[in-house]
Amino acid sequence: MNDLLEQVQAIFRDILDQPELILTRESNAYTVEDWDSLAHVNIVTAVERHFKIKFAVSELQSLRNVGEMLDLIEAKRAQPGR
Repeated sequence: MNDLLEQVQAIFRDILDQPELILTRESNAYTVEDWDSLAHVNIVTAVERHFKIKFAVSELQSLRNVGEMLDLIEAKRAQPGR
């Protein structure tokens, strides 16, 4: 598992209170127990804080799974002056 996925998985485990949760790039709100709209807001906020990035609402609306979130995090981290 890559380092970025491990970091995001730790955030999900904490927010969802599921210490044994295993995420894959294909994981989504339908396949992860307790990943509801409130949890999603908390996950996004925690990810932004952890990686010191900000997501636009339009970016978040297009995400379909954890893999797309990881790709977006990497893109944000690569931006100069983030």
